[in-house]
Amino acid sequence: MRILGIDPGFERLGISVLEKKENGAKECMIFSECFKTSSSLDFAERLHLIGREVRKIIKKYKPEVLSIETLFLNTNQKTVMRVAEARGVVIYEAIQAGLRIFEATPLQIKIATTGFGRADKIQMMKMVKILVDVDKFKTSDDELDAIAIALTAFAHMRG
Repeated sequence: MRILGIDPGFERLGISVLEKKENGAKECMIFSECFKTSSSLDFAERLHLIGREVRKIIKKYKPEVLSIETLFLNTNQKTVMRVAEARGVVIYEAIQAGLRIFEATPLQIKIATTGFGRADKIQMMKMVKILVDVDKFKTSDDELDAIAIALTAFAHMRG
């Protein structure tokens, strides 16, 4: 099974595609990147670019499931609204392609990745690199978060 993991954002979108073979072997990373849009672009154009990138990745890697993080409300309402719009574009593209949707909370992601719901960013990143063979030069938090989000879907789909 292949899972597309997305750490949603409109400036930076963490993207990963993980695969797990039927024989129960550990998940392997097929693809990952941090897709960026320029702040000089109109917001609608940024959403268009996000949708186009997600569509391209779905077409190329053929995942069966989209695993995407739910929103964590912070004090900046404008940012939350814009990230929600970016999430909508990603979910739309996934549904158009026939993918199942799995949404994970930050707590679920931390528990699935580290076993501890209050894990910090450093603990999360260390565990992602242990659980999946990740290129040591991949240091983008967004990209590593997308891998953790995909791992969470695998953990929940086992049960």
